[in-house]
Amino acid sequence: MGRHPDRSLLYVIGSLDVGGAETHLVRVLPELAASGLRPSVFTISHRGRLAPRLEERGIPVIEPPFAAALGRLPWGFRRVAVLAACSFALLFVLFRMRPRVIHFFLPRAYVLGGLLNLLAPVGVCVMSRRSLSDYQRDRPVTARIERWLHPRMTGILANSRAVLAQLREEGAPERRLGLIHNGIDGRPFRAQAPRPALRARLGLPDAALVLVKVANLISYKGHADFLRALADIEEDLPADWVALLVGTGREETSLRRLACALDLEAHILFLGRRDDVASILGAADIGILCSHEEGFSNSVLEKMAAGLPLVVTDVGGNPEAVVDGETGIVVGARDREALGAAIRTLAADGRKRRSMGEAGRRRVETRFSLDVCVARYTALYAGLIEGRSGSVSELIDSATPAGD
Repeated sequence: MGRHPDRSLLYVIGSLDVGGAETHLVRVLPELAASGLRPSVFTISHRGRLAPRLEERGIPVIEPPFAAALGRLPWGFRRVAVLAACSFALLFVLFRMRPRVIHFFLPRAYVLGGLLNLLAPVGVCVMSRRSLSDYQRDRPVTARIERWLHPRMTGILANSRAVLAQLREEGAPERRLGLIHNGIDGRPFRAQAPRPALRARLGLPDAALVLVKVANLISYKGHADFLRALADIEEDLPADWVALLVGTGREETSLRRLACALDLEAHILFLGRRDDVASILGAADIGILCSHEEGFSNSVLEKMAAGLPLVVTDVGGNPEAVVDGETGIVVGARDREALGAAIRTLAADGRKRRSMGEAGRRRVETRFSLDVCVARYTALYAGLIEGRSGSVSELIDSATPAGD
């Protein structure tokens, strides 16, 4: 009988603080472990708030030594010290673990980990681009290094067709490119208390029109566009409408000031970071994501799983998730007039909201389930570990049909 291949995976990421890529890993890695793979995570800067959720499921999270102490150094010294400590720690982990697959998530992990693995080539290398490449405009050196690294990866993954197209434009070899959309378990978003009870917990009127936007409070997420669009159409909304903003970030102070300047402060609730997002979505009528750039949003899938109609901007994977006119309305990025018109349309038509919400729920269950996502990762890793022939896309699609 032949020896079973080593099925160890090492994921390299900046940290496991709350974010789209980080939440994606926390959902996917326990399922991969249950399938017989052996995932571990190396965090470049610090563990992050989500690390215990993986460790509770038996997945190791490795942090560079002295990370907390180094974080207290002055900024100039801290950058150099953290880079040096992380580089030595990651090299040590690579030599000690010798994982079969090393998977880099996000640019910092890709650049640092990809370069270090050239010094210690111990496993098959995969990278995941989780957003559009807008960040490269301010990081020309990072952009050049990434393009140089692309041909040296065995797998180059995108989470939306828009991201995949940009990777092609950067010269990533076609045989090494693959697409794996995010996936979620929709059950927590269906199994909620009745809406009146959910609204009572949040202090919301039972008959209010409730809009919800779940996103970090950073400029490219388009919160200012949302507030200005609401101000434009306020006279067309019910008197007791409410907009819930879930998330934290550096724009919170300026957004609060903007809400006051637009005379909307009575209607806007800043809820901060929450662990009960499913309940909040269950209390809402319309979901919003009006970003200026995206990869593929977990938040959009969560709103669809909760049965909400969506208003989203035509960026990244948003139009791949939301079918315009069927599960929501897709508008141009930064188009305040179109955003307001879409909200007005859904606000005025409860039947349309319900039909779009149900269509969105079905779409998540059939196209973007966690089971489908995990099956595609599992098929890719198995193919790479076992040395199967075929392109990365062919390995992925051996699990499930390609996306529509």
